[in-house]
Amino acid sequence: MQRKGRMAYFPKLNMHLVVMLLSFTCLTVWGYPLQSPVGQQRTIVMGPALESLLPWMGTEFSWKNLSCPLCKILFTAIDIALKVEKNLDRVADVATKVCITLKLADVKVCNLVIQLFKKDMISAWIYSVLKPSEICALLVGNSCGHWDIYSDWNVTMPNTPKPPVIPPKPPHPGSPKNKVLFLTDIHWDKDYLPGSNPDCKDPLCCRKGSGFPHKGHRGAGHWGEYASCDLPLHTIENLLQHLSNSDTFDMLYWTGDIPAHNIWQQTRADQVLALTTITNLIKKYLGHIPVYPAIGNHESTPVNSFPPPYIHGNQSSSWLYDAMADAWENWLTTEALSTLRKGGFYTQLVRPGLRLVSLNMNFCSRENFWLMINATDPAGQLQWLISVLQAAEESKEKVHIIGHIPPGLCIKSWSWNYYHIVNRYESTIAGQFFGHTHYDEFQMFYDEETLTRPVSVAFICPSVTTFINLNPGYRVYDIDGDYPESSHMVLDYETHILNLTEANRPGGSPKWTLLYRAREAFGMETVFPADWKELIQTFLKDDRLFQKFWYLYHKGHTSEVCQNACKMTTLCTLESGRSDDPQLCKHLSKEIAYKEIHQIRRQRELC
Repeated sequence: MQRKGRMAYFPKLNMHLVVMLLSFTCLTVWGYPLQSPVGQQRTIVMGPALESLLPWMGTEFSWKNLSCPLCKILFTAIDIALKVEKNLDRVADVATKVCITLKLADVKVCNLVIQLFKKDMISAWIYSVLKPSEICALLVGNSCGHWDIYSDWNVTMPNTPKPPVIPPKPPHPGSPKNKVLFLTDIHWDKDYLPGSNPDCKDPLCCRKGSGFPHKGHRGAGHWGEYASCDLPLHTIENLLQHLSNSDTFDMLYWTGDIPAHNIWQQTRADQVLALTTITNLIKKYLGHIPVYPAIGNHESTPVNSFPPPYIHGNQSSSWLYDAMADAWENWLTTEALSTLRKGGFYTQLVRPGLRLVSLNMNFCSRENFWLMINATDPAGQLQWLISVLQAAEESKEKVHIIGHIPPGLCIKSWSWNYYHIVNRYESTIAGQFFGHTHYDEFQMFYDEETLTRPVSVAFICPSVTTFINLNPGYRVYDIDGDYPESSHMVLDYETHILNLTEANRPGGSPKWTLLYRAREAFGMETVFPADWKELIQTFLKDDRLFQKFWYLYHKGHTSEVCQNACKMTTLCTLESGRSDDPQLCKHLSKEIAYKEIHQIRRQRELC
């Protein structure tokens, strides 16, 4: 049985910026007494309350009266006031009331999530949106400052000419291959409770506190559930046991999101516990193979909170990066651990002639509110990537890039710069591998001149977790192996799942089975970038094959038929290796506007 998911819920809950901004709007419109650092009470309110504040400054209320000096005085006062703990609490109180009134979440969740986010969120505001030079440029004009939040920027490319592009060819029969195991979005819920309510009122169910189902309704399954639920530890351990007894893998790529989706009640200790618990299980069952991790957006708390390295002290991410470096020190080199501690990314030579780059994709995330302060190449990561790729090109190395959030879902400037980098180094980048969406999909990269010649493809692996309404799954890639002149490109892949319907039957046991092989399922001779472009064109004409893709996209668990706007949105997503670019989808449909496609895409984003 397929339960109705909460597709619309998590986008609301994850829009904590909107919730907090609403709270500040309420603060400034309705009026709240802000406690000044010297203990003096002032009623600082905008709208009607500006009428009480501005006379105190010696003027009458009118937006025309908001001169540059007055604006800077006003927002300097607000910034100072917001640094006082009592005022943070007052803002949080209003935000909680807004959350409850608008029914964005249950009362308990609203209270906990606002308290969790308040300090980091308001700190980011003070140094970005509410910074006098920023907000006054917006309200008064550019003569009063410079509004550059999420403004465009460009990386600097070396002067070295791009080598001639040689189209990829399949290796000779009998050439060596490597098997790369890929795990992503494990989302271990330490409070998962078999038999609990899988359809509770919270964002995450099947756990302690979810209650129990009504009479006649089935509770959460022992191995997992088709609902808004994550996985119990025994299912994750069963997967790793299965993998230890199956094929011999040459490497494991593991792209993050270890903790569960109970984002309103997580502490740093909880996140470190999840990190160390799953890391130790992987070492226990797969300790004989090299493991290369990447950081997900759920590793931190608050979720999506990844300040760039210029944020120091208790609000920095050093607590997380240090914990990761300590947990993964047996897998990574000293140099890799050094950049991991600095910014959550690293590079390492992993096979003869093959270099791995692990990116911290939280520095491109729309939900990382710290990027409001400065979104220009956070931590210098993309400029660092260019230097790594240039050195690899000169050393005749091939490069695999792994990360959590796919680049087509990133902030526009970051995404477009990354796309530009992939174009320049298309002969060096042999593969891109991401997770995050929980679905089985991919994103195309085309030449920037014509947007018609495929230069690369980003493979997006389905999740281990069931969240939402999915079977648990994992991926195995066949990679061109270790020999001189190897392309190190993906030659084929398999997706495996645990069928929960069968596993949760009375007397049933978990059986991890092959769901499909890419070349066989889609009738592809190879899985090079040109083949994926051709497949998208086939999907336009062959709806039966597209519906098969849609079924596999959901890891073999959906009863929906995807047509019209749904189909065009899915195909547009596959075409979009960079974000916010209608040109990539204009050939798909004249009947459905890109704006509609963009709205549907945003609604699908769960994590």
